[in-house]
Amino acid sequence: MGSLSLTCSKVKQKEHFPVIHTAHSHYAYCYRCSLNLEYPSCGIECAKELENLIFKKELSPEDTAAVFVEPVQGEGGYIVPPPEFHKEVRKICTDNNVLLVADEVQTGCFRTGPFLAMENFGIRAEISCLAKAIGGGLPMGAMLADRELMDWPPGVHSNTFGGNFLASAASLATLQFLGKENTKARVKELGSYIIQRLGELQENFPCIGDVRGLGLMIGVEIVKPDKSIDPILRDKILRETFKERILLLPCGDSVIRFSPPLVITTEEVDLGLEKFENALRRATR
Repeated sequence: MGSLSLTCSKVKQKEHFPVIHTAHSHYAYCYRCSLNLEYPSCGIECAKELENLIFKKELSPEDTAAVFVEPVQGEGGYIVPPPEFHKEVRKICTDNNVLLVADEVQTGCFRTGPFLAMENFGIRAEISCLAKAIGGGLPMGAMLADRELMDWPPGVHSNTFGGNFLASAASLATLQFLGKENTKARVKELGSYIIQRLGELQENFPCIGDVRGLGLMIGVEIVKPDKSIDPILRDKILRETFKERILLLPCGDSVIRFSPPLVITTEEVDLGLEKFENALRRATR
């Protein structure tokens, strides 16, 4: 989550900050189900926990402002939930008259193919939060919401640096460029190609436990022989890729994230994956 009051990524991100009352429920992490269930026979119990546990024991729906969810979990490990997960969360929010807010800060702006990642699941949230990519390298954030939620009197929402002209111009130029380039289809095509190539590497490197992703938001989970997490090897691989002049970032407990620029070429993808394979060989020998 982007908000300090919502995040459960790291404790140090919450220290010394006053926080609103929040409760965290399970995400659909099928590769390592926290409920020890199997998809699809699980019945998407992780989503139902929102209603069965949170709304019944921690927060009354009447006192709940909204449910925040990432279409694809970012810092938690680039986790792609099964299609039914967001449908169930949407149903629970509708049944309990609670707003659904999609945190699209990492997933939005065509990162997973469509402009908003929730489109992959056929779900519409009342509010979508965007930032990072929307600014084209400059600080910019945006909130998309239904008209009835945005009917605020003048002056209610104001800040000193809001509406920065340079950031706004960069954001408009970014959106215009991405909108002209058939970005959705291109991102989907390249993402499928990268996942295929990483799947081929997985056959030769047992340390790759899982390859998952949507569009150009792809995660590779590094594991020990018993399939438990291996953050030490993950970090070693990252150091080796840096020596190859490829910058990759960690996320989750033991995941390497692949989130290249949306304008990357197939030739650049091949070169990057070749260097990643070189790094894997050195790190695992």
